[in-house]
Amino acid sequence: MAAEGLAGLLPAQTQLEYALLDADTPQEKENLVYQYLKKMDSRERDLTVPELSRDLQWLNTEGPISLHKDLCGKVVVLDFFTYCCINCLHLLPDLHELEHQYSDKDGLVIIGVHSAKFPNEKVLDSIKSAVLRYNIVHPVVNDADATLWHELEVSCWPTLVILGPRGNMLFSLVGEGHKEKLFLFTSITLKFYKERGQIKDNSIGIKLYKDSLPPSPLLFPGKVTVDKSGERLVIADTGHHRILVTLKNGQILHTIGGPNSGRKDGRFSEAAFNSPQGVAIKNNVIYVADTENHLIRKIDLELEIVTTVAGIGIQGVDKEGGAKGEEQPISSPWDVVFGNSVSGTQEDDVLWIAMAGIHQVWALMLEGGKLPKGSDLKKGVCLRFAGSGNEENRNNAYPHKAGFAQPSGLSLASEEPWNCLFVADSESSTVRMISLKDGAVKHLVGGERDPLNLFAFGDVDGAGINAKLQHPLGITWDKKRKLLYVADSYNHKIKVVDPKMKNCATLAGTGEASNVVGSSFTQSTFNEPGGLCIEENGRLMYVADTNNHQIKVLDLETKILSMLPILNPETCDVTDNLSVQKDQIANLPKLPKSAPNIQLPSLSAAPGQTIQFLLKLTLPPDSKLNEEAPNAWFITAEDNNTWLLQGQCLSGEIKDVSCQTVIPFQLPRVCLSAEAVLAIKACLYYCSKDSSACMMKGISFNQPLQIGSTNQGGKMEIVLPSSRTSALL
Repeated sequence: MAAEGLAGLLPAQTQLEYALLDADTPQEKENLVYQYLKKMDSRERDLTVPELSRDLQWLNTEGPISLHKDLCGKVVVLDFFTYCCINCLHLLPDLHELEHQYSDKDGLVIIGVHSAKFPNEKVLDSIKSAVLRYNIVHPVVNDADATLWHELEVSCWPTLVILGPRGNMLFSLVGEGHKEKLFLFTSITLKFYKERGQIKDNSIGIKLYKDSLPPSPLLFPGKVTVDKSGERLVIADTGHHRILVTLKNGQILHTIGGPNSGRKDGRFSEAAFNSPQGVAIKNNVIYVADTENHLIRKIDLELEIVTTVAGIGIQGVDKEGGAKGEEQPISSPWDVVFGNSVSGTQEDDVLWIAMAGIHQVWALMLEGGKLPKGSDLKKGVCLRFAGSGNEENRNNAYPHKAGFAQPSGLSLASEEPWNCLFVADSESSTVRMISLKDGAVKHLVGGERDPLNLFAFGDVDGAGINAKLQHPLGITWDKKRKLLYVADSYNHKIKVVDPKMKNCATLAGTGEASNVVGSSFTQSTFNEPGGLCIEENGRLMYVADTNNHQIKVLDLETKILSMLPILNPETCDVTDNLSVQKDQIANLPKLPKSAPNIQLPSLSAAPGQTIQFLLKLTLPPDSKLNEEAPNAWFITAEDNNTWLLQGQCLSGEIKDVSCQTVIPFQLPRVCLSAEAVLAIKACLYYCSKDSSACMMKGISFNQPLQIGSTNQGGKMEIVLPSSRTSALL
């Protein structure tokens, strides 16, 4: 066991690092590392890593991996990471490249050791989503209690630890930006131990989580915005590396980029993005935070052309800026929003950028103008506006002295008395304000007073510093109500903030990471929502429900939540939604011919209205439900009514006949007919109490619908069956 942890490596590795600084040629560097390995390998006692508990959860593997059995004879790179951390994300391209260069056949294995910062990140399903979102294809272990982290005395994210074939610790690399050393240390370690015959070429059982995923029209949508007319949405379909422009009914107008990541300007059909996040639209121009390309892109919907307006395509470390946009390196832009300069003559002449990668807020000058506390700037210049670049929760009257911690969402309130940028500062779990009069950075809600404490998170409604958030990623300003809405991502909620009173309260979501649709705000659920926007008229709010791969629609007047159907998406390495529906319909069970078919009274409803069917069935005396069998409800419609099923949950389990089963349904916002018929069916398997005989019976309810043109609001509940048909089984 490694009693000394990583500290045991420090004396020898520090000596090596100093020697490498003086080395002039690659050969000299290789020789220095080779001599270092000879010295480490001849130590009387290895610095070894303790074995991982077999109880830990693994991803991308066929089962648990033993460091000392399965990985004996391998050079192992342990990547201590947490998926919220932008520095950890910056490291992933280096690890991807290393994996392409060396495989387990060559003797190299990379293991992600997920050591969570936030409670939400300890949950296996949350890590699964991150593994898929960031295309991690090596084994990942959920070290939820940070056991190995503490054993090795790791102190920050990310940390890489390189092990020899006996599980012996050889090198550690702390933080990002060590690609050259990572490749040097790894390649020479493989060569050193191959010469000694200690490298094995056996395969490690890899089973990628992404290969078992169902198809989806959206994949990890990060951000969403709506144009001034309220008729068009722009969706960053982040996991499919594309931008979708849709009508408010979900019908796709433009698909730009995807399905694979890349970096290419040009026509919509050839353009390529890499995990785009923030989007801002004005008239027929869209700006995109092309996050993993470290670029700001411009989409012209009239010319159908994509161009680059800021960034050089590789991660920048410059924390000042000031060059012309396409010559200025930038780092992981996460959100963009239009704003106005101090002295400009045109509206929306600045594009504000949440520069998550270097913990700052930047500006791209779309026209010549002046920023608060700044000098005149030419059109096209891209530069820092606020934030020192230190990862802090520091407020200051002078914008350059303030500190942010991975700012990930921006929203503008241009009217008085606000005249500010609101910032969702994810790693400090706060919402902050930047005055557009003088650049002063102030606290609004969340976090705590110590600017260096980035662990002041939670899920507490309250005022100012007493309110607690958990890694908020998105934010939007409601001009009509003078309220701010926050995607409180790791709490799986939408919060509402009154900036006048500094009060923060839960608007929607139970706090559980799941996917309940077609219900009231308080019953609905989300899974790490990452972005949100609100119509100009203040009626509808759209939420990018990232890990549910959906856009949710919140009607702020009726307090009803629904899902935006994505209509006729072009093929994007997944089956489109309508095909999925057809497959689902084809796989639904068939009821026996003897199943009663109950005609229900006609129901008046409105587009977008929620209907809950409450199913209560009674079994014959002396019988019991066979809980092992697929007892289920399902919804169908005849051919000319199948449009009713778009975006619906078509089936669900019946677990207990002693209580009502709730079957959610929501009429599409765009209805193709004023009359339609929906069928609600149930199929039960039950046995006599002595289990001498088992039966399957079904029942069907036909629900005619009269669809009006105006929204009636509210939720309707229909009890199935009615009292006259209550003992049909």
